Amino acid sequence: MTRFSFIHAADLHLGSPLAGLSGRDAEVARRFASAGRAAFEDLVSLAIEQEVAFLIVAGDVYDGDWADNTIGLFFTRQVARLDRAGIPVVLVRGNHDAESVITRSITLPPSVRVFSTKRAETIPLDAHKVALHGRSFADRAVSENLSLTYPDAVPGWFNIGVLHTSCTGYAAHETYAPCSIADLAGRGYAYWALGHIHEHAVLSRDPWIVFPGNLQGRSIRECGEKGAVAVDVTDGQVSGFRRLIVDHARFDRLTVDLDGIARESEAVAAVETALRPFAQVAAGRLVALRVHLTGQTSVHDRLMADREGLTAEIQAAAHRVHEDIWLERMKIETSRPRAAGPSATGPAAAIDPAALLADLDRDPEFRARAAAALAEIRGKMPAGAAGEDGDLADDIDALCAEAEALILGRLSGRRC
Repeated sequence: MTRFSFIHAADLHLGSPLAGLSGRDAEVARRFASAGRAAFEDLVSLAIEQEVAFLIVAGDVYDGDWADNTIGLFFTRQVARLDRAGIPVVLVRGNHDAESVITRSITLPPSVRVFSTKRAETIPLDAHKVALHGRSFADRAVSENLSLTYPDAVPGWFNIGVLHTSCTGYAAHETYAPCSIADLAGRGYAYWALGHIHEHAVLSRDPWIVFPGNLQGRSIRECGEKGAVAVDVTDGQVSGFRRLIVDHARFDRLTVDLDGIARESEAVAAVETALRPFAQVAAGRLVALRVHLTGQTSVHDRLMADREGLTAEIQAAAHRVHEDIWLERMKIETSRPRAAGPSATGPAAAIDPAALLADLDRDPEFRARAAAALAEIRGKMPAGAAGEDGDLADDIDALCAEAEALILGRLSGRRC
């Protein structure tokens, strides 16, 4: 009986910053920034501890060209640990680390094999009768179905295809080396080690076609646990499959319903209660949360009026739950109770400010001027600075509602 195990990872994106955390203090920012490297370092340690036969990286080792040699030296140092332990590494280049993208290089240990960009080829690992088939990206954009050019399976060996691809088409990811499950199954391999899609997914078990997901989430778009997969092989068949969770920072979303809440202190208490399950997640890693406040509440206007103060209170509540839970962003999506009107007092009570503001929101001239102002602001922002929430000009209604709540909140007097 022959047995061995291997690890399949992808999308390390070494050198990629973690987005949405620029407001943290220097030490916290440093810890978030180093999470990707720490995750790969832990994966290498697991490979050595578990004495795996080899490690596959299915593309995007790097996030792009190196600013200097630091990130290349880090990767070389880690794969050298595997080399000393007798564990070979086989990898393909993806769209982020394509041959045309990475202009610097550092000599890797001889046990690290990189698939050619010119044609699909086979890398044999004789000790375990494993044949790995793959092809690297020469350029960032690859529209060809590379899988159809892969070599035939080697009879009597355990055949693995290594491919960076948008297999089956994932809307959240750009299309590279597109292919179908049927295309992959038709090659006759026992396992397909895929990369490019950052969510873990098992597309098929006969044959095994797997996206391990990326090693470390990098923004609120990449929530949940992240890592690689370990595969056990017995007598030429996959006999075991498990995830290896190695992320050092985790992004997630939390929605808290404030329906019926009458005081701001009650709102903060409700958020703190909802945060408690994340204490276990934060054990051993940083947690960055986007908190969404929803529901109909009489304190809606006051929440909007003092967003900065509320943000600080919720961050403090997060730290009461665990010191490593951090507020990535807070979104106030509450509304006033339908039966409740504006709570203005004093001179403002002689008029209906809510009605005046509503009329202004609907005024065509105002909306045209607002759209122009938003377009001008966006034009002055650095590329990518607007984040993942879309075009500011597409959200005029939401921005007007937020401004209205802010005004009415300040008219309503001091906080509870």
